[in-house]
Amino acid sequence: MIVRPRPSALALFFVLRGSIIPRILSRILVITLLSCLVVGMYHRQWFSPAHLSAVPFSLFGLALSVFMGFRNNVCYDRWWEARKQWGELIVQARSLARESAVLLAASTANPLQERIVRRCIGFAYALAARLREEDMAAAARPWVQQDEAETLAGCRNVPDALLMAINRDLAACLRRDELSDILYEGLTRRVAACAAIQAACERIKFTPSPFAYSLLLHRTAWLFCLLLPFGLVGALEYLMPVAVTIVAYTFFGLDAVGDELEDPFGTDENDLPLSALARVIEIDLLEGLGVRPLPEPARPVDFVLR
Repeated sequence: MIVRPRPSALALFFVLRGSIIPRILSRILVITLLSCLVVGMYHRQWFSPAHLSAVPFSLFGLALSVFMGFRNNVCYDRWWEARKQWGELIVQARSLARESAVLLAASTANPLQERIVRRCIGFAYALAARLREEDMAAAARPWVQQDEAETLAGCRNVPDALLMAINRDLAACLRRDELSDILYEGLTRRVAACAAIQAACERIKFTPSPFAYSLLLHRTAWLFCLLLPFGLVGALEYLMPVAVTIVAYTFFGLDAVGDELEDPFGTDENDLPLSALARVIEIDLLEGLGVRPLPEPARPVDFVLR
């Protein structure tokens, strides 16, 4: 995710970090070169656009912008929903650590509570790895014991396995009468909330927007930008490549931003900083355990927070 102060009005035109330009530069160059070629053909009188009007292109562009705006709203809703789910995970992890510290203080003491807290941290890192299609067991390994790490290495769903281990510990406390039914239910409700957050994130990750809809917009944007020079050359002549380049930047940029926001768990510059969010959970939960020194919060590198 891009984290930077707002540039000045002049600097806005030269900012590349976080800009969509690197992704769409080749497409813009194609349209610009085509526009220059159309201008040359027009002045050599190789064709006459007298029968063409800019009005149909204006109506077509207006309709296309409405559909692109709708798609970008859908993609941003996915991005924002993912961010809310991770915000809820921070709440549930803090609550589980806080309540387990109080309710399990009189049990086999703090080893159990510390084990639960460290599994919560491992769950956050393993979930981030799962959503980014990375090694989940390696992400959780620093937070579990050696024998448990070996068991997790054979699991296909490491975050769920960590929640299962927390539930087993809580059930053992219940059987030993170290927790009442009500307290056990309260703690397992926190675990179930973490499982629900994982399921919601997986729903966003593994359910993309309909491909046919995205394909229609991709094709329409290309067709519009390829035909636009022929409709504007008669009215703008030498200024036409500038106008068409700006239009191409707008439409291709909106299309690329939608693609980037559609999968908020990736590693693109505008995706969610899952590692930084997991670090927030790590710092807060370790502080509750009294661990010192605490790790530093994640910082943006070149204005990018991962």
